[in-house]
Amino acid sequence: MSCSCFRSSFVQKKETSTHRELEGSYSLDNVRSFSYKELRIATYNFDRSTKIGRGGFGVVYKGILKDGTRVAVKTLSAESKQGVREFLAEINSIANVRHPNLVELIGCCVEGTHRILVYEFVENNSLDHALLGKKTKIPELDWERRSKICIGTANGLAYLHEELKPHIVHRDIKASNILLDKDFTPKIGDFGLAKLFPDSITHISTKLAGTTGYLAPEYVLGGQLTLKADVYSFGVLVLETISGRSSSLSSWDISQKVLLEWAWELYEEGRLLELVDSDLKTYPKDDVIKYIKVAFFCTQATANRRPAMSQVVDMLSRNVKLNEKELTPPGFFQDSNESKKASSDASTSRQITSFPTTITQVTPR
Repeated sequence: MSCSCFRSSFVQKKETSTHRELEGSYSLDNVRSFSYKELRIATYNFDRSTKIGRGGFGVVYKGILKDGTRVAVKTLSAESKQGVREFLAEINSIANVRHPNLVELIGCCVEGTHRILVYEFVENNSLDHALLGKKTKIPELDWERRSKICIGTANGLAYLHEELKPHIVHRDIKASNILLDKDFTPKIGDFGLAKLFPDSITHISTKLAGTTGYLAPEYVLGGQLTLKADVYSFGVLVLETISGRSSSLSSWDISQKVLLEWAWELYEEGRLLELVDSDLKTYPKDDVIKYIKVAFFCTQATANRRPAMSQVVDMLSRNVKLNEKELTPPGFFQDSNESKKASSDASTSRQITSFPTTITQVTPR
């Protein structure tokens, strides 16, 4: 089996020429073009020791450029089947997307079959490592920082949903896609790989993407991808941030209830503070309870009952009185065959391990 690293110089020159020609036609002025050789050197030939993450779109490596700059190098999955023009067009569409709560895209590489994105390096890895990792859990995640993570993530989503034109729906908001810098400022990753969400249509019916535990009911049932699906995922993320628990059934056991279901039961029984992470020794009870209730508004079973992300930002950051009379039971899904199908349906992308078979609305007792 031949390796692309050792192809003839003629082929390499031809690919580089094609890359430059296509790149020029899309005016990629705001991102840097990297050669595959540069990134291979930066990551020590993509050595396992430099691997810092894996997601639905590919593997991420820590790299160090010649000038000493640290970067995150995401090698996109070979299954993406994107042509050079399609890839560069998508890069061009997100080249100007800049926000303090979004991971900055520095550049890209298109050579042969290689499709690689180069992002800023974020020091404290991802929220799931900091909050949920057995070996990497960060004890410094006090309430001030958790609150900052929730509000910052909400700000980033509000920008993607409401300020950016055309709007972007992320599709996969989850703890592993929320990166934390040295000051624990949250930065949303993978937004550049989401489909653009034009104003001219109300939803995009597409192949299911996302992660079990975060998916909105209407997305699971009908494949309808709306901005409100991101809002739902954000609500689940808030519950994880407060509880220190994963939304995945396989990671903990409260009588086989999903995190959202358990949280709602505690709300109904007036025991919400039992949801709080035991690692949080001190916290403002009223603020924590408000955040949990905001999460319930975000995870309403009916999409049009969920707030816009700009409203979520206001509810979290301002002294806004929540109208609990408008709060109805959240919607969630649970796959009764999950444990049986997980091993056979699991994919390298770690997206949906099995298609949810039941949609449940929590019924108040």
